[in-house]
Amino acid sequence: MTVATHPAVPATVVPVGRAARVAGWTLTVVVTLFLLADSVTKLLQIPPVVEATMQMGFPASAVPVIGGTLLACLVLHLVPRTAVLGAVLLTGYLGGAVCAQLRIGAPLWTFLLVPVYTGALIWLGLYLRSSTVRALVRAGS
Repeated sequence: MTVATHPAVPATVVPVGRAARVAGWTLTVVVTLFLLADSVTKLLQIPPVVEATMQMGFPASAVPVIGGTLLACLVLHLVPRTAVLGAVLLTGYLGGAVCAQLRIGAPLWTFLLVPVYTGALIWLGLYLRSSTVRALVRAGS
């Protein structure tokens, strides 16, 4: 059995430039506001949100659970020490959103791919603002 080894992340990580950090945080804030609005409307059980969730096949009792899960993942993503864990969890959450949209036959460009675009923006924002994520991406290539 052979074990593949990957180069270690370099001990000296190049700091992220100011413009990249500002762009990364700007993307993060925009995506956060979008996901926060989604989470809060689910937690408050706004009738149109509950109805839309039920049309996708989920029980009304699942709506606040979905909103709470999203909020917890979002908080983890916003804390610098747990940002990568939050991004991974948000990616999983958004993957579930794609499945839910696919299951009901949602239109591809307008509904089905919105979670994919959102996930890409989450990771792009994290990449731009985090030297650790940049080092991991470079080490993997």
